[in-house]
Parts: sequence; structure tokens; C-alpha cells
Amino acid sequence: MASDSLDVEIEKELGLDEKVAPPSGASANHEITSKKKQKKVSRQSSRENVVTNTFFNGPRSWKNSRRSRNGYGRGLPKKGGAGGKGVWGAPGSELLETYEDVNDPNYDYENLNNGDIELKVVVPEISDEEIRKKIEPIVLEYFENGDTHEAAVSVEDCIPYKRRDTFVQLAIEIAMDHKPSHREMTSVLISDLFGHVLVESDITKALENLLVNVNDLILDIPDAPTVLSNFIARAIADDCIPPKFLVTAKEKSDNQYYAEAIHRAETLLSIKHGLVRLHNVWGVGGALRPVKYLTRQMSLLLQEFISSGDIEEASRCLRSLEVPHFHHELVYEAIVMALEANNAHKEEALCKLLKAFDAAVLVTPDQMERGFLRVFDDLPDISMDVPLAYIILDRFVDRCYKEGFLTENVTKKLPSRGRKRFVSEGDQHFIKNNRIL
Repeated sequence: MASDSLDVEIEKELGLDEKVAPPSGASANHEITSKKKQKKVSRQSSRENVVTNTFFNGPRSWKNSRRSRNGYGRGLPKKGGAGGKGVWGAPGSELLETYEDVNDPNYDYENLNNGDIELKVVVPEISDEEIRKKIEPIVLEYFENGDTHEAAVSVEDCIPYKRRDTFVQLAIEIAMDHKPSHREMTSVLISDLFGHVLVESDITKALENLLVNVNDLILDIPDAPTVLSNFIARAIADDCIPPKFLVTAKEKSDNQYYAEAIHRAETLLSIKHGLVRLHNVWGVGGALRPVKYLTRQMSLLLQEFISSGDIEEASRCLRSLEVPHFHHELVYEAIVMALEANNAHKEEALCKLLKAFDAAVLVTPDQMERGFLRVFDDLPDISMDVPLAYIILDRFVDRCYKEGFLTENVTKKLPSRGRKRFVSEGDQHFIKNNRIL
């Protein structure tokens, strides 16, 4: 019965309990039509929906409901969550400069009001071990690809401005443990970064530190003074540091190896056309050299060996080129030289040289075979300049095969030139018959 009484009260409140007499005639129809139009246009409140849906929520649910009371809005929190009591503000408001929350536990009344707080950017100091871990991958990756632009971007991103001298110092130390071609790449890197990433003081300070520590470098690198003097002379030739660096550095120490490095750098700069020759101070090898340049160096190497017969010097020159993947060109040039010479003495000397390179594994069997096969392919063109090329090549290949460094697979691919038949070999009777006829 309590529910019946509650329904009666609700009907009284909403005015549903009033009994209205049904209208009659045209006025009744007009009134019904107008009520239908009003029913379609008018907006129903939440309470009307509750009653018509025969579902009733108490006043408590209306109070806590987020739904708008006036029929507008989507029920979202006010002010994006920044409004209301006991909230900390909209998300991200703590990053605003003007944000000051008095209710913040860290709010300092005295300092903020008096203006005694001064904010500064604090960059933590990087230890030598951490800076080495960042520099070494950059230098080693540069040795692999040779891209100075990528190295410059890495230095700008990873190395602080005040520690760029450490980058130069560690780059030179790493290059000392590598091949001359890597030392050449390091000199090129320093020259390319100068004026963009590096300044004169960075290079000067790095070279001074290396000169001071030259005694420690000798323990791992016996020729450290010589290598360091080359770096100094090359940096002066590339206009990275002024020539007066040698004068000021000479006055700072009387160490034996220190003075040796300074004296040798002065000698390199004082020779005739020294600045031009210093571009090859690290040798003439390296995979970055042009192919024509390497071919020319190999040809000069063979010519020098023919005149001197020094196998050790020839081996040293071949190693200095640092192109083991291109040694088949040396084999090719040696065979062509033997064909053009047509001299038994030169053929024997070149065969002896190739045997020595094979025994020392300076020229691998694959490179040796590839060099011979290249000559076999080009033999028709070579025979135009050397008419006896087929005969000389057959003799030279047989000599090399007997020495034991040429495989049987190469001898089987040796080309043979078809011999022309003469009249005496069977065509004579045709000529006689033609004369008789």
C-alpha cells in the first residue's frame, strides 16, 4: 500500500490526477491535433522520461547525475576536470609558467613571493669513461662507411661542445691502432669537421695532450712519435692549426719523444713542395682510392721488381695498398707484362714473384685464379698487339703450374688458337685440278 500512496503523490505533483472532460465536436478534434503537435515539439524533462518509462529513481540519483538539468550538454565534467572542489587542475597545467597552486605541499610562500628563486639549466658533467663509450662507436662506424657528414651529425648530437677536444684526441688514438688508410680517413675527418663542428682550440688542445702522453702511447704503439708527427704536419697542411703551433709546443717540454715528434713535423713541412706531398703522408693505399690510381701503383710495383728483384720490397708495397680484394689486378698486370716482354728472364722473375705472393698468402688462390681467367678472356684483344700471345701464355702458364701455385682448373681453361692449314696439308690436288682444267 505504501507504493500506491507514493504513486498518488507523484501524480498530484505532476498534475496527472486532474480529470478533464473529454471535448466534443470540431473543437475536440482541433484540441487533440494541437496536443499531438505540442507533444512532438516539446522537450521532455528527465522526470517525465522516468515516469513514462515506468522507471523511477529517487532524488538521490538526480542529485549525483552528471546529466544536464536543462537538456543541453553531453554530461562531461565541467572545465575539462579542472573545476570543482578538491581537484588539482586540468592535466598538464603543472607545466604552465603561470601555474601556482597554494594547496600544493611544495608551495613555498617566502621564496616565491620575494623572488629569490632563480632557475638555471644544469648540464651534468660527463666522465671520461662515458665520453669514450660515445666517441669510439662514432669513429669505428666512420671507418666502415667513410661518411663525414654522418659523423658530424653524431658528434653534434652526442658530444658536448666543451668536450670536442676529447673527441679529436680519442679519434687519433684509435686511428693509431689501425691501418694507414684509417689514419688518412681520420685526417680527412678532422679537416672536414673543422669550422663546422670543431674549432682551432679543440684540435690544438688535443694534439698538445697527445704530445704530453707520448711516453704512454709508445708502450702500445712503438712508432707513436712518427705517427703523431704525421698528424700534426697534416693538420697544418690542411689549415686546421697554424704553423706557430710547432714553435709554442717546442717550448713546453724537453722530453725526448716529444722533441722527436716536433722535429719530424718541422722536417715534413720544410721539404720542397711539402704541403702537397703531405696529402700522401699516410701512403697511397686504401679502398677509397680510384681504380686507375691503384692499377698505376701495381704497374709501378712490378716494374720496380723487374729492375731490382727485391721480393720483400714488392710485398711491402703490395701490403701498403691495402686492397686485398683487388689483388687479381696485380696478377693480370704481371701476366700481361710477361706477354709483352717475350723474355724468358722476365717470365721467370714474374713467376717467382707470384709464387712468393702465393706462399705468403698476399694473393689468395681465388684472386690468383681470377687474374689468370681475366687474361684468358682478354687474350683475343691482347693478341692484336702481341701476335705471339697464345704461345707465350701457354709457356708461362706451364711454368707457373710446375711451380705448384697454379691449379689444374686454370690450365684446363687455357684457350688455344686454331692453327691455319697450309696448301701442303691436303689442298694441293685441288689446285692442280683447277690448273689442268
